[in-house]
Amino acid sequence: MAKKSENPNYRIVAENRRARHDYAIEDDLECGILLRGSEVKSLRERSANIAESYAEVENGELWLVNSHIAPYEQARTFGHQERRRRKLLASKRELSRLWNETKRKGMTLVPLALYFNHRGLAKIKIGIARGKKLHDKRADEARRDWDRQKRRLLRHGE
Repeated sequence: MAKKSENPNYRIVAENRRARHDYAIEDDLECGILLRGSEVKSLRERSANIAESYAEVENGELWLVNSHIAPYEQARTFGHQERRRRKLLASKRELSRLWNETKRKGMTLVPLALYFNHRGLAKIKIGIARGKKLHDKRADEARRDWDRQKRRLLRHGE
């Protein structure tokens, strides 16, 4: 009997792999995202980039700034702007917590992943992050190299 696969609706569209290198992620939050029809169609084709984007709390609302969603080719007449500000959906309690966190020194809101959840809704994972210094990045790289070396030694039995 064939093994039942995971949920076909869950699919990662865009991931910010650089965020974990540049920032120390202290907490994360899943938010909804307010999109137009052509943006959703474009996301289903996996044509998005959130590497240069960030989130901000402004006037009691959470916004995703500088994210790129490529234009959907079949929606020329009723298309969308590629880098427009998109509203993120979060509860008032979460908004107030995010606003308080960003007021602390060095904290920022970084998008980690843009994906469709198990119900087929577009969601974005936002990380509350502190910027890493150069010596922190070097320490992480040294730890990764040492872990890689340990695995190699254990595999070869030396």
